[in-house]
Amino acid sequence: MIGMAAAISETYLVRTPASAKNYVRACEFMPGGTSRQASFWAPYPLTIERGEGTYFWDVDGHQYLDLINNYTAMVHGHAYPPIVEAARKQIGDGTGWAAANEPQNRLAAMIVDRIPSIEQVRFTNSGSEAGALAFTIARVITGRNKVLMARYGYHGSLFEFEIGSFGKEGPLTHLASYNKLDDFAAVLDEHGADIAAVFLEPVMGAGGITAGEKDFLHGVRKAAHAAGALFVLDEVLTLRFAIGGCQAGLDIDPDLTMLGKIIGGGFPVGAVGGKKDLLKLFDQDDLKVFHTGTFNANPVTMVAGEVSLRELTAERIEVMHDLRESLESQLSEVAKIHGLPFATNHYGSCLNLYFSESVPESSVVRDDDEIMDRFHLACINHGVFIAPRGMIALSTVTTEEHITEAIERADAAMRDVAAETK
Repeated sequence: MIGMAAAISETYLVRTPASAKNYVRACEFMPGGTSRQASFWAPYPLTIERGEGTYFWDVDGHQYLDLINNYTAMVHGHAYPPIVEAARKQIGDGTGWAAANEPQNRLAAMIVDRIPSIEQVRFTNSGSEAGALAFTIARVITGRNKVLMARYGYHGSLFEFEIGSFGKEGPLTHLASYNKLDDFAAVLDEHGADIAAVFLEPVMGAGGITAGEKDFLHGVRKAAHAAGALFVLDEVLTLRFAIGGCQAGLDIDPDLTMLGKIIGGGFPVGAVGGKKDLLKLFDQDDLKVFHTGTFNANPVTMVAGEVSLRELTAERIEVMHDLRESLESQLSEVAKIHGLPFATNHYGSCLNLYFSESVPESSVVRDDDEIMDRFHLACINHGVFIAPRGMIALSTVTTEEHITEAIERADAAMRDVAAETK
């Protein structure tokens, strides 16, 4: 936020004193004032009191049109009534026990039915945990210890993945450029004997909504197998784009698939799915991996996830896609009116905007940070909420009226930004 002109930032400070107070309090008991770095922005984040549908409200009483939906996880918006009803009933019947529950069977069966490459699934509590489990599976199967991933890709907060998301290699982490098959092939040629798995997103999410090319993804899969490594497709974010995830449209068959976000219906969740022959290392008669967790496959998450997947139909996915196209086009026109450079990456119901003439390799290496910081706060000042990095993810309860409202609020925000940058 260094160098930001006063008007936008001062408006934010004046509007949100209760959030400021809450952040000071949070810093007393949590390092950095948060347990989730992605939910922080300077000078302090909003503190949200409640959410409903496409809106949430902060502790200062302000209403916001939510256009990020908890970084894509709330695919049906906030407090979606069918999910609330299912979760409330299950909470009344108990939230977890050290034994099996039937809802996990139903959700697992739904996942297997939707995604052809998955014959069995193992649940975790987050996409990050799913990444760690997939890496463990690959290491046990191959006897190797390293991972190859895309530079600026994102597969969770495990150290081996997190450093790669910032473009850095590590003792167990090799990197190659996304959508560049020759780059991946070269790393596998040189280091393949040590690489347990190649992890890729079919669409890079945190990196800026960059779609993977079909030939690239198939080529990396082939090169990984030639090197004796597993090919892991991270669909934690991208399952929202199609009934069977992006892999269905790409006609690609990964060894393992990571899942999360929408399969929990707004509750903590993750999963790893794959073929039975790969997952037999969990067979009770010949256990190779002791994977457990107090809240893995807890019944509340399972019933919420069951509703979430059932309600995410192909028709609703298409509507979200169309609304994203409308929003993106109108945002571009508004930026032109205010004389602001503007570019986007997009896929399905998600987009990432940049105040530059072209999109960067990744949101991590963009050159419009100062103007993006201004726009983010200006959006909040005008009652619309996007990710600090400019990411937007729509929900099934987003309507054309919400898009019109978003454009009106974004127009006011861009007007403020233009006034401070000219």
